[in-house]
Amino acid sequence: MKCVAIAGPKKLVVESREALVGKPGYILIDVIKAGICGSDIHYWVSGEPKGLVMGHEFSGIVIDNGGSKKFKEGDRVTALPISPCLKCNECRSGNVQICEHTWEDAIGLSLKYPGGFGGRVLVREDMVRHLPDNVTFETGAMIEPAAVALRAVNISNVKKGDRALVIGGGIIGLLTAYFLKLRGASYVAVSEANPARGEKSVKLGVADEWFNALDPKLPEKLFAKTECGNGFDVVADCCGNSPALTSGIVFTRPNGNLVMVGISLGNVSVPLVSAVMKEINIKGSIAYKPIEFDAVIKLASDKKINLEKFVDDIVTLEDVQHSFERLTSGSDSAVKILVDPNKHKIIELKD
Repeated sequence: MKCVAIAGPKKLVVESREALVGKPGYILIDVIKAGICGSDIHYWVSGEPKGLVMGHEFSGIVIDNGGSKKFKEGDRVTALPISPCLKCNECRSGNVQICEHTWEDAIGLSLKYPGGFGGRVLVREDMVRHLPDNVTFETGAMIEPAAVALRAVNISNVKKGDRALVIGGGIIGLLTAYFLKLRGASYVAVSEANPARGEKSVKLGVADEWFNALDPKLPEKLFAKTECGNGFDVVADCCGNSPALTSGIVFTRPNGNLVMVGISLGNVSVPLVSAVMKEINIKGSIAYKPIEFDAVIKLASDKKINLEKFVDDIVTLEDVQHSFERLTSGSDSAVKILVDPNKHKIIELKD
């Protein structure tokens, strides 16, 4: 099978590998669309692990049901890419997202199970979900990141009429802002260093205003937008670096709620004294519960949300390297690029 694999820091290569085959208890899926995620960008930047075929956000068609009674060949599906053990206390309580085994064999995040950038994925049957007939494959590939955002909003304790700030205008930031608005936030601001992305957040209707994260007058501008001038009811940090998390603490009102959605692979430094003195509530948010993943599918099927409006481009495997460069340029407006493993780049021949 043709796939895109990590070859080194910021380097991807298109190569051929033996095609995945089905096995009992697993669903073999022909990938129709796969999304490029912020987690993928972390791997791309580090260049590790070499040989990894990424793509944990995907939708496709069942080509081998592994003996399943629930799925048949030809079914339209998406899936949770995680690998919870289903035996530990966390799993038994419904919190599979924090099971210590959840990421061990995750699709597109582990060498054992290649992701959607390989054209085929092999997924545990219990993690696969049917796509309703009125949900497109493009939306199907957006279910996973939308579930991440829904999880963050679910634990943010946002209430109707709250004023919220989202730090970071990438896809998770915009989806988080989207769900905050849908959940009843009366005002949502986005802080973003890339003007093109900041403007997009307003254009898409998920933010009321955007603010340049590099503006030296950012604090006074943001505090002026809060009810008592002392911070936002809810702040979601969708970046994970020291400046972003520091801003999250600074801009959360006393006894307000700060949700850490972004992930940093290194240590970060933050002003804990401010967090302590204001008694703010800080919670980490990782992935989603299965019930939240399923909720996004239903919201999309019921036309309560429109996920396709966030898709900027659909590219071939040959264009994946350039797409990663676009998403990390700091100037491109793109927040979500989907990959079509079956789409071939058209090369124009010159006379």
